Amino acid sequence: MPLAPFENSGDLPVAIHVATLAEVVARFGAGSERRRQVTATLERVHELAGSTGKLDRFIVFGSYVTAKPEPNDVDVVLVMSDNFRVEACPTDARCLFDHREAESRLGASVFWVRPSMLFLETLEEFILHWQVKRDKTRRGIVEVKP
Repeated sequence: MPLAPFENSGDLPVAIHVATLAEVVARFGAGSERRRQVTATLERVHELAGSTGKLDRFIVFGSYVTAKPEPNDVDVVLVMSDNFRVEACPTDARCLFDHREAESRLGASVFWVRPSMLFLETLEEFILHWQVKRDKTRRGIVEVKP
């Protein structure tokens, strides 16, 4: 099923839109050199996260999944298995689990969680939080499925 059209605001409709990585790249990966660069970053983050063998969910939010021609970067939330341990993952992937390092090395804003880390909200509530924009309005986000 194709991703929904943008609203007048340039955002996806409020929902968690599900797509494969190929569908995300086809929809958001072209149009400007900046979009192509950020898409390469997204693909690298996805590859590194998958290399851990513990990736449960991969959520993309922010300006990348909008109509904005020049997205700032790519914003990602990684939901890892409860038995995930940073020290046990491949060395190349460890930068994903340090927000500043991921930003400086990859140019990506990466957040991550194990469901057992959540105490005040459910995993679904945590994921829905990423729909909220700085101005407190909401927009759609994308979950990349295998």
